[in-house]
Formats: sequence, structure tokens, C-alpha cells
Amino acid sequence: MKPSSQTIRQQFLDFFAAKGHVIVPSSPVVPHGDPTLLFTNAGMNQFKPYFLGTERPKHLRIADTQKCIRAGGKHNDLDDVGRDTYHQTFFEMLGNWSFGDYFKEEAIRWAWELLTEVYGIDRRRLHATYFQGDAGEGLAADDEAARLWREVTDINPDYIHPGNKKDNFWEMGDTGPCGPCSEIHVDLTPDMSGAHLVNKGDARVIELWNLVFIQFNRGNDGKLSPLPAKHVDTGMGFERLCAILNGKSSNYDTDVFAPIFAAIQKRTGAPDYRGTLPGDEERESGVTHQHVMNDITYRVIGDHIRCLVMAITDGAMPSNEGRGYVLRRILRRAVRYGRQYFGVGEPFLCDLVPAVVEQIAGAFPELRSAHGGKNIEHLAEIIRDEESSFGRTLTRGIQLFEEAADRARRHHNGRIAGEDAFKLHDTYGFPIDLTELMAEEQGLHVDIGEYERLMEEARAKAGRQQTAQSWLDPRRYTACPRTQFVGYDRMRIANGVVRALDALDSGMHVSGVEMREGQEGAIVISATPFYAEQGGQVGDKGTIDATGTMPGTNWSFRVESTIKVSTGRENHEVYVHVGRCVRGTIRRPGVETHGTRGFDPSKGPPVIRERQDVSDYDVIARVDENHRRPTMQNHTATHVLNWALREVLGGHVQQKGSLVDPEKTRFDFSHNKPIADEELERIEGLVNEQIAKGLTVYAASREEEYVDQKRALEINTLRAVFGEKYPERVRVVSIGVPIDELLADPKNERWMGYSVEFCGGTHVKNTSEIGRFVLTSEESVAKGVRRVVGVTGEKAEEAERDGTALLARMNQLDKAPAEQWADGLTDVQRQMSEKQLPVREVNAVRERVAELQKRVRQQEKAAAGEAAADVRGAAAELLNSAKQINGTYVIVGEVPHAPADALRGAIDWFRSKTSSSAVLLACHDGSKVTLTAGMSHDVIARGVKAGDLIREIAPLVGGKGGGRPDLAQGGGTDPRGLNAAMERAREWMIEKLQ
Repeated sequence: MKPSSQTIRQQFLDFFAAKGHVIVPSSPVVPHGDPTLLFTNAGMNQFKPYFLGTERPKHLRIADTQKCIRAGGKHNDLDDVGRDTYHQTFFEMLGNWSFGDYFKEEAIRWAWELLTEVYGIDRRRLHATYFQGDAGEGLAADDEAARLWREVTDINPDYIHPGNKKDNFWEMGDTGPCGPCSEIHVDLTPDMSGAHLVNKGDARVIELWNLVFIQFNRGNDGKLSPLPAKHVDTGMGFERLCAILNGKSSNYDTDVFAPIFAAIQKRTGAPDYRGTLPGDEERESGVTHQHVMNDITYRVIGDHIRCLVMAITDGAMPSNEGRGYVLRRILRRAVRYGRQYFGVGEPFLCDLVPAVVEQIAGAFPELRSAHGGKNIEHLAEIIRDEESSFGRTLTRGIQLFEEAADRARRHHNGRIAGEDAFKLHDTYGFPIDLTELMAEEQGLHVDIGEYERLMEEARAKAGRQQTAQSWLDPRRYTACPRTQFVGYDRMRIANGVVRALDALDSGMHVSGVEMREGQEGAIVISATPFYAEQGGQVGDKGTIDATGTMPGTNWSFRVESTIKVSTGRENHEVYVHVGRCVRGTIRRPGVETHGTRGFDPSKGPPVIRERQDVSDYDVIARVDENHRRPTMQNHTATHVLNWALREVLGGHVQQKGSLVDPEKTRFDFSHNKPIADEELERIEGLVNEQIAKGLTVYAASREEEYVDQKRALEINTLRAVFGEKYPERVRVVSIGVPIDELLADPKNERWMGYSVEFCGGTHVKNTSEIGRFVLTSEESVAKGVRRVVGVTGEKAEEAERDGTALLARMNQLDKAPAEQWADGLTDVQRQMSEKQLPVREVNAVRERVAELQKRVRQQEKAAAGEAAADVRGAAAELLNSAKQINGTYVIVGEVPHAPADALRGAIDWFRSKTSSSAVLLACHDGSKVTLTAGMSHDVIARGVKAGDLIREIAPLVGGKGGGRPDLAQGGGTDPRGLNAAMERAREWMIEKLQ
């Protein structure tokens, strides 16, 4: 009976415990204390301080099984996962360590003892390597290790191999502890003839265990010196060991993955896992058979869900930066495979979490115990939310990719435009490696140069947008008078005076004197109607103009954002207007300059050749009302929404963040579960009731009207952001009740029916100005934090119209003929991803889409069966009329349009009916041609290969292809060439067989 993975792991730990080792738990896969690592990627990571000498080891002998992730950074196995038998993003590393205790002899003897006597691996299959030395580095060969392999084990001496510095010398970094290593390889060839494949990267002779002998220190001068204490650091791949001990050639064919694969099949309805891999010709052609893609999908999903479960349990979270972005890439990669190859249109990874935890929690109990024993629920919620978020754009992204792929084949020699790859990344959240993978699956490639250029432009643009934050030095404005904000009542003033000016060149401050046309920069004026970004509300946009007659006093400045700068002086804030000079040259009052040379920091400040005083002059500041008014609508709606959330969900609701701009209001709040559709309806209804009542919005427009903070906090219904520091006097915004009335009777229970908040933002005067409010999304953004997004006014009305139209389209689709379902669903999902729609309608449609997708899959399954029968009938006719060439049936013909699996089934049928055959089957759907070729083994022996045939004829139908000698597939986009392709196939096979 083959040992289970749990038994194999425990045998390792028990063995070293009996040798005096202390068994320690794995460190987290997220190295919180080591900023140099994205993830723990080796067993030695947690012992790094011992090797560096910064900590004393607690024990001289240690063993463990370490959780590791290699995805992103220097050690990155992500791109290989699924396409071979052994790469994984998450894996376990079994290891034993000695810190100044035993050394090479014990490490080698015990490794051999464990592998041969405990695990029972055939000695004839084991090979060992040792460091052969490096003259260029001045490193001697590790003859001691080679001698010990001969003396303390009974390994075949011919199986002790020298290895180079790359394979057999370990270094922690450019400096620090290092030393030679000795690797143990296992020969998996049937006749044990793989000695020549050691260290050649061939899966038939695979590295199993690495014994590192840390005996040197590399100094800053690059020279090696002996360490006073010598250490042993070993690492053995657990999943590889399980495969070897179970007689399997793949890590994925063991009980480490079997229960996870079973869960995948149960959840997705996928075909059975067959363990197939891409062949050499398949990799060369870039066309992968469907049954192989099914198995790749199993491996990708199985590996990726293990990685996500481990990383999130240990504290990582999917995000757009660092290790969080690596996790997001991994999750999106798995979701895409599930969608395209298993037809799963809704979140499914989250449903695999229990299977992963059940399989491995015996070794890592934190998978159950974390988060108060509710880790499975915690993991499932986070993963589900990530899947839902990506799922909303995935369908449209795949559609865009297919369009780009078609253009690549037709017009760009198989190269997907960098512009398309950038759009997939920027708009639909497709990491570039995902786009490259999808291209590779179709035998295409991506214009990475163009993609990188567009990415760099986007980064530069983002950098310019952030420039105001990065180059603004508050000390520069210390001498400026405090800005008077007058924007609560006005959106235009005509008597502002320029108080400060900053001109930029490539994001660097170059002048405080003048700004020329086209230059970016910032302006400070004495009084402003522009609201500065704060409290979740975006800053105003607009223009500042001067119409004077003196030089430097006739210009126009476009304001792109407004920022409030605190200079450090008490109650001294300056509003900085950031943007670009679009007309004339702006000069700061006080100086006029002529002939200044360009600024060069290495040569000092600009030279002023002539200078004279310029008096103060008035400027006209205008806020862009098309930007401000919808922002005000959304901000007031946010206050009403905050109140409505508390009314419906309960008093525990606390604001956690917000964003108010002209497009929407986004509101984050504390709540530990999704909001039900009926609750969303009540919340939205309450907001619209308050709008319909036409409630007056009471708020101070001058600081003198602000309220003492302590008095305001006594108001019964008042909402404030928890943890926020407020000044002694605060601005209160009350919707529906005058502030004086609130202060006169602060404990009145009646106030609970109104929204009252601390707020410095801009608002409408009456709720009726909001027009209409619609919630467009509801989701989780963190544990215990939900997010809702809403729109107001015309956008809300548009959302409701689009929602009604979407429901009508879905009703129409339900009644449509079955052949229209697939295209109709694509259209519905495109609308759901591209438009702002009422969240309740989206939820309702999503359920109906899932049901119809299920019916589509059933229909496709039935159609595939019918198509296979049609193809089989056509195949029988072709066989009856086929001619034999030297005893081989040559069969070429067109069959009814059918899936690729049906054509491959027909090839198998021909083989069962003939002893020797060479077959080419073709079909088309009016726009796309499918070619499938198959050769019996005797035909292949005569040099006639299916892959060669497909490569010969695919260009005649405007395509490409290839595959294995016995079975190959290709296609194209030009059915007009099909007759010529079939004729050439017949000629080619006859020529080869005669």
C-alpha cells in the first residue's frame, strides 16, 4: 500500500526528532519581518538571523516543514504552473538544520538512511552531486563531500557527479554566509538509464533534496573566509517526494491534489482529470488540444487555490501593490481558466476552500484556528469578493482579447497589439502575463515593447497627477496670507490677487517668479471659490484668468485640482490651485522679468536681466459648475445614505471611508455581511424619500457660524468619523432641521429621523436638487467593511433606464430560440460590465444569467453529442470510399461542423476500424475552419506525421497549427481555401506513402 502524504510528512519529522532535532512550526508564508521578500520561498528564511549572526539559535538541531510560495520576484514559478508535472506556486519544503553542531558526514548519512531505509527508495535510482570547484572564483572542489558519499553510504560510486557553481554552490546574497551543496536526484526512467540527465533540467531525473554546507563568509571585497561555526541547511520538496514514493511521475497525481481536483470537478462539472501534458510539437505550434487544456486548468486551479488559502491565512490580501498584486494575479489567472475552459461564469474558487483546508490543516492547524476559528468563512468571503470584482469585467475582457487575437492573425503576423494588451490591463484588470498566456494558447504573441511604452506613458501621467502632492513644500507658503475660502456661496470671484506662483518643468520646481504658456504649475490667490480636496470630496476644477494690460497680467490658468496645504503655523492654511498656464505668461506681483535663462539646479537660480516692480492685479476665479454641481449632489446624497444605512442595518454602522466626485458617491462602512436585496431596496427608498421631501440643507458658510465641538457632539443623531480629530469649532451639516433647533434640544429622539454630520464639504441647498438616487454596487472591501456606490441626478435616471432595458433584454432572451442564447448572454454580460446599473437589477439578472448559462452548457453538451454522431456518419462514408496506398487508408474529407473533440473522436474511430490510416478531416462554420489530422503508428514510422501535415495546409485557409505526430490540429479564417487545403493534404499524404 502506498503511503499517504500525511504519513510521508510525519515520517520525516519523526526521523529527525529521533536524531535529536527539535521540530518547530512553519513560519508564516508572509515574511512580515523581512522587507526583502515578497513571500517565504525557502525553508531557511526564518533562520536567516542565525546564519547572519544577528541572533543566537534557540536550538542547535531543528527540523520542520515550511510553507513556501514562489510567485513574483527572483523566484517565480507562476508561468510554468499547469504546463508540467512539478511546478507549483505554493509548496512545502521539508528541512533539517544544524547550527554549529553536526556537519557533512551526518547530513549525508542521515539523508541516505531516510530515503533508502525509511522511505524504501531503490538505491539504484539515486544520484548525488557535489561541487566541482571554480578556478575563476578561486573555489576548491568539495572533495570531502564526494569522499563521504563513497564512505558513509552504499551509493553506486558512478552515481556521484561533479556539479558547477550554478548548481552546487549556495550563497545568501552578494555578501554573507555561503558554501557548497550536495544534491540528491532520483532517476525515474523505466530502465534507470538517466545518469546523463542529472542537472540537465529533465523531469525524468529530478532533484529531490539539497544539502547545503554553510562553511564560508563572503566579505565586501568578494573574498571567502572560513566561518567559525559551520552550519547545515537542507531542503526537500514535499510534493515531489510524495509523487516518487507513490510511483507517480507528477506531483499532481497524488493525494495532495486528488481531493482538491474532486472538489473542482464537483463544483464545475468539468470532465475527468486525465493527467495529460502539452507535447513538444504542441508547444511548438502553440495550439493545445482541449483535453490537455482541461488538465492544465485542473492543475492551475488546484495549485492557485492552495496558494491563496495559505497566503491569505497568513495575513496577505489581494491588492494592487507588492505581494497583494501577486495574489490578485494568481486569483485572476485561475478565474480566467475556469471561465474559458470549464465554463464557470460565477465565483467558484471560494467554494474550494474547505477542500484545501481539509487536506492540509493537519500539518498547518492555523488554517482552521485563525480568525477565531472562522478562517474558512474568512477566506471564502475574501476570495468570493475578488472573484466577483474581476468577473464583472472578465467577459468583456475575453471578448476584447478574441477581437485582438483575430486582428493579430489577419493583419499582424500573429502579434497582438500593445495597445490592446494595455487596454486589457488598464480597463479590464488583465495582468500582462495573463494576456501573454492567453496569446500563447492560441499560438500568438504580444507586442511587449508597445505595451511597455503605453504603460510608461500611463505611469508618467499618474506621476504628473501626483506631482502636486510630491513637490509642494508647505514651507514655501509660510509667508502667504491664509487663503479665504468663499466657495460655499459662490463659484466665481473677480477680485482675487496672486500671492504665490510655482512653475514646473518635468515635475520639478523651476521658478517662483513666472509661468509661461504650456507650463504646469500652481497658483495661490488671496481668496478662492475653489473647494480643496478633503473629507472624501475631490477638489474643484475651473479657470483663473487675468485681463490686465501690463506684461504678465493677461493670461489664463486651467485649474485641474485644488489642494489645501497646512504650513505648520496655527490655523494657517493655503489653497493651492494646480494646473497649467494655457494662455500668456503669468507673473507674480512684485517683479517683472525679461530674458531669464532656463533653470539648471547645478548653475543656481535663473538670471534676471531686468527687473521692476509689478503692482497687485485682480484675477477672476471661476469654478467649473459642471464638475462642482454633480459633486454637491453626490455629497449631500452621501449624508442621506449614511443615515439610511444606520436606519436599515443598525446603529453599528460607522463610516470607514468615502469618495465623492462628479460621477458617483462611494461609501465604505462597518458591516459584517452582504446587504440583502430587500435591505438595498429599503436603503435606496429612504434616500429617495428624503429627496422627494425637498428638505432644506442647513450648513454654515462662514467660520463665525461654526459650532462648539462639545455642544455639537451632544446632538442625538450626529454622525462623525470614528478616530477623526476635529477642531474646537466645527461645521455642522443638518438635512431637514435648523442647527439652532438641534442645539436647543440636543437629546430629542426626533432628530434620529434626520441626517446630521460634521462636514466641511459643499452641498446642495435642498435635497430636491439631488433629483434621484440609485445604488449601483455593493461589495466587501475588507473583513467587516462593505462598500456601496451610488449615482444621482441624470446618471441615476440613466441607470434606471438601462436597468429596465437590461431586464427587458433578459426577458426577451428567456423566450428566444436556444441558438440565440450564447450571443444574447454575451451581450447581457457586456452591458453589466460596461454600464452603471441599479444593483438590485444586476443581482436579479446575474441569477438568471447563471441559470441560462447552465441551460446553454446542457444544450452544448447535447449538440456536441449530435455533432459527434453526424461526424461519425460522415466518417463511415469517407472510409467506405477511401483508397489504400501501400496498405494504408488515405482519408481526406469535409464533415459537418462540430467541436474539436468530435473530430478527434472520429480519428480514434478510424484507428479502431483500420490497421493503417492517414486521415485529414475538415469542417467550417462559415467563418472559421477546423483541421484535424491523425496518423497510425506504422504511418508515423514511415515519416508521415500529423503535425507536419497541418503545418503544410493550414496557411491555405489563412491560419496555422501543428501538434503531435499521431494527432494534430489547426485552423484558419478563410473557408474559401478549404478545397485547396484538402486537395493538398491528399497529394501530400500520397507522396509521402508511395
